[in-house]
Amino acid sequence: MKPFIKISMITALLTASLNTFAADKFSVSSNDMDNKKPLSNQQVFNSFGCTGGNLSPELHWENAPKGTKSFAVTVYDPDAPSGSGWWHWTVVNIPATVNQLPAGAGDKEGQKLPAGAVQGRNDYGYAGFGGACPPEGDKPHRYQFTVWALNSDNLPLDNESSGALVGYMLNNSVIEKTELTVNFGR
Repeated sequence: MKPFIKISMITALLTASLNTFAADKFSVSSNDMDNKKPLSNQQVFNSFGCTGGNLSPELHWENAPKGTKSFAVTVYDPDAPSGSGWWHWTVVNIPATVNQLPAGAGDKEGQKLPAGAVQGRNDYGYAGFGGACPPEGDKPHRYQFTVWALNSDNLPLDNESSGALVGYMLNNSVIEKTELTVNFGR
Protein backbone atom coordinates (compact mmCIF):
# COMPACT_ATOMS: atom_id res chain seq x y z
CA MET A 1 0.00 0.00 0.00
CA LYS A 2 1.32 3.44 -0.87
CA PRO A 3 2.04 5.91 1.98
CA PHE A 4 -0.53 8.37 0.57
CA ILE A 5 -3.32 5.80 0.81
CA LYS A 6 -2.34 4.85 4.37
CA ILE A 7 -2.38 8.49 5.48
CA SER A 8 -5.75 9.07 3.76
CA MET A 9 -7.24 6.04 5.53
CA ILE A 10 -5.88 7.13 8.91
CA THR A 11 -7.18 10.68 8.38
CA ALA A 12 -10.63 9.36 7.45
CA LEU A 13 -10.75 7.10 10.51
CA LEU A 14 -9.65 9.91 12.84
CA THR A 15 -12.21 12.31 11.36
CA ALA A 16 -15.01 9.75 11.75
CA SER A 17 -13.95 9.06 15.34
CA LEU A 18 -13.84 12.77 16.23
CA ASN A 19 -17.24 13.39 14.63
CA THR A 20 -18.73 10.49 16.60
CA PHE A 21 -17.18 11.83 19.81
CA ALA A 22 -18.50 15.35 19.15
CA ALA A 23 -22.00 14.04 18.46
CA ASP A 24 -22.08 12.28 21.84
CA LYS A 25 -20.90 15.26 23.87
CA PHE A 26 -22.89 16.21 26.98
CA SER A 27 -24.78 19.35 25.96
CA VAL A 28 -27.57 21.70 27.06
CA SER A 29 -29.88 23.79 24.91
CA SER A 30 -33.13 25.68 25.20
CA ASN A 31 -36.18 26.39 23.10
CA ASP A 32 -36.46 29.75 24.91
CA MET A 33 -32.87 31.02 24.60
CA ASP A 34 -30.06 31.18 22.10
CA ASN A 35 -26.44 32.03 22.90
CA LYS A 36 -26.38 34.26 19.82
CA LYS A 37 -29.26 36.47 21.06
CA PRO A 38 -29.85 38.43 24.27
CA LEU A 39 -32.21 37.01 26.88
CA SER A 40 -35.88 37.63 26.21
CA ASN A 41 -37.98 39.77 28.54
CA GLN A 42 -39.50 36.55 29.92
CA GLN A 43 -36.22 35.71 31.73
CA VAL A 44 -35.82 39.26 33.18
CA PHE A 45 -36.45 39.90 36.88
CA ASN A 46 -39.54 41.88 37.87
CA SER A 47 -38.11 44.16 40.58
CA PHE A 48 -34.88 46.07 41.35
CA GLY A 49 -35.83 48.48 38.56
CA CYS A 50 -36.35 45.70 36.00
CA THR A 51 -39.66 44.74 34.42
CA GLY A 52 -39.89 41.22 33.09
CA GLY A 53 -41.62 37.87 33.31
CA ASN A 54 -39.14 36.34 35.80
CA LEU A 55 -39.76 32.99 34.15
CA SER A 56 -37.11 30.28 34.12
CA PRO A 57 -36.52 29.08 30.55
CA GLU A 58 -37.08 25.62 29.15
CA LEU A 59 -33.84 23.62 29.29
CA HIS A 60 -33.01 20.20 27.87
CA TRP A 61 -29.81 18.20 27.83
CA GLU A 62 -28.48 15.06 26.23
CA ASN A 63 -25.62 12.57 26.30
CA ALA A 64 -25.09 12.51 30.05
CA PRO A 65 -21.81 10.87 31.02
CA LYS A 66 -21.69 7.30 32.26
CA GLY A 67 -22.23 7.03 36.02
CA THR A 68 -24.60 10.00 36.28
CA LYS A 69 -26.85 9.54 39.32
CA SER A 70 -28.54 12.95 39.28
CA PHE A 71 -28.42 16.38 37.71
CA ALA A 72 -28.34 19.95 38.98
CA VAL A 73 -28.99 23.22 37.20
CA THR A 74 -27.46 26.56 38.11
CA VAL A 75 -27.78 30.04 36.68
CA TYR A 76 -24.95 32.40 37.55
CA ASP A 77 -23.92 35.92 36.53
CA PRO A 78 -20.12 36.27 36.91
CA ASP A 79 -20.33 39.95 35.87
CA ALA A 80 -22.52 41.18 38.73
CA PRO A 81 -20.84 44.04 40.60
CA SER A 82 -20.94 42.19 43.92
CA GLY A 83 -17.37 40.93 44.14
CA SER A 84 -18.70 37.36 44.06
CA GLY A 85 -21.08 37.22 41.09
CA TRP A 86 -24.82 36.59 41.44
CA TRP A 87 -26.68 33.27 41.82
CA HIS A 88 -29.98 33.44 39.93
CA TRP A 89 -31.05 29.84 40.39
CA THR A 90 -29.87 26.57 41.86
CA VAL A 91 -31.78 23.30 41.68
CA VAL A 92 -30.34 19.95 42.74
CA ASN A 93 -31.42 16.30 43.07
CA ILE A 94 -32.94 16.12 39.61
CA PRO A 95 -33.25 12.37 38.92
CA ALA A 96 -30.90 10.86 36.34
CA THR A 97 -33.96 9.77 34.32
CA VAL A 98 -34.89 13.43 33.67
CA ASN A 99 -33.32 15.34 30.78
CA GLN A 100 -35.37 18.53 30.65
CA LEU A 101 -37.06 21.21 32.71
CA PRO A 102 -40.10 23.05 31.32
CA ALA A 103 -40.38 26.84 31.22
CA GLY A 104 -41.48 28.09 34.62
CA ALA A 105 -39.97 25.16 36.55
CA GLY A 106 -38.13 27.68 38.72
CA ASP A 107 -41.22 29.32 40.24
CA LYS A 108 -41.18 29.66 44.04
CA GLU A 109 -43.50 26.67 44.49
CA GLY A 110 -41.42 24.43 42.19
CA GLN A 111 -44.54 22.61 41.00
CA LYS A 112 -43.05 21.90 37.57
CA LEU A 113 -39.86 20.38 39.02
CA PRO A 114 -39.44 16.60 39.09
CA ALA A 115 -40.20 14.84 42.37
CA GLY A 116 -37.28 15.12 44.80
CA ALA A 117 -35.69 18.18 43.15
CA VAL A 118 -34.74 20.99 45.55
CA GLN A 119 -34.26 24.69 44.76
CA GLY A 120 -31.67 26.59 46.76
CA ARG A 121 -31.86 30.24 47.78
CA ASN A 122 -30.90 32.70 45.02
CA ASP A 123 -29.13 36.00 45.68
CA TYR A 124 -32.48 37.82 45.62
CA GLY A 125 -33.17 35.96 48.87
CA TYR A 126 -35.68 33.22 48.00
CA ALA A 127 -35.69 29.65 46.69
CA GLY A 128 -36.48 29.69 42.98
CA PHE A 129 -35.48 31.38 39.74
CA GLY A 130 -34.65 35.09 39.78
CA GLY A 131 -34.24 36.60 36.34
CA ALA A 132 -31.59 38.87 34.89
CA CYS A 133 -31.37 42.45 36.15
CA PRO A 134 -27.96 44.01 35.54
CA PRO A 135 -27.40 47.62 36.59
CA GLU A 136 -28.66 50.14 34.06
CA GLY A 137 -25.85 51.35 31.80
CA ASP A 138 -23.52 48.46 32.75
CA LYS A 139 -22.04 46.36 29.96
CA PRO A 140 -24.19 43.33 29.07
CA HIS A 141 -23.80 40.56 31.65
CA ARG A 142 -23.24 36.88 30.91
CA TYR A 143 -25.81 34.45 32.33
CA GLN A 144 -24.39 30.94 32.59
CA PHE A 145 -27.05 28.21 32.52
CA THR A 146 -25.15 25.12 33.62
CA VAL A 147 -26.34 21.52 33.84
CA TRP A 148 -24.22 19.38 36.15
CA ALA A 149 -24.04 15.57 35.86
CA LEU A 150 -23.38 14.27 39.37
CA ASN A 151 -22.07 11.06 40.95
CA SER A 152 -24.55 11.39 43.83
CA ASP A 153 -28.30 10.88 43.64
CA ASN A 154 -29.06 13.13 46.61
CA LEU A 155 -27.15 16.17 47.85
CA PRO A 156 -27.97 17.20 51.45
CA LEU A 157 -29.28 20.66 50.51
CA ASP A 158 -32.56 22.47 51.13
CA ASN A 159 -34.37 25.65 50.07
CA GLU A 160 -32.23 27.72 52.47
CA SER A 161 -28.94 26.62 50.88
CA SER A 162 -26.95 29.53 49.46
CA GLY A 163 -25.48 29.55 45.96
CA ALA A 164 -21.99 29.28 47.47
CA LEU A 165 -22.93 26.15 49.45
CA VAL A 166 -24.66 24.60 46.44
CA GLY A 167 -21.61 25.40 44.28
CA TYR A 168 -19.30 23.78 46.83
CA MET A 169 -21.40 20.60 46.94
CA LEU A 170 -21.67 20.46 43.15
CA ASN A 171 -17.93 20.80 42.65
CA ASN A 172 -17.42 17.85 45.03
CA SER A 173 -19.84 15.62 43.09
CA VAL A 174 -19.48 16.66 39.46
CA ILE A 175 -18.70 14.14 36.74
CA GLU A 176 -19.15 16.62 33.91
CA LYS A 177 -20.97 19.88 33.26
CA THR A 178 -22.28 21.69 30.20
CA GLU A 179 -23.17 25.33 29.82
CA LEU A 180 -25.30 27.66 27.73
CA THR A 181 -24.32 31.33 28.12
CA VAL A 182 -26.58 34.19 27.09
CA ASN A 183 -26.13 37.95 27.47
CA PHE A 184 -28.37 40.72 28.72
CA GLY A 185 -27.86 44.41 29.36
CA ARG A 186 -30.05 47.45 29.85
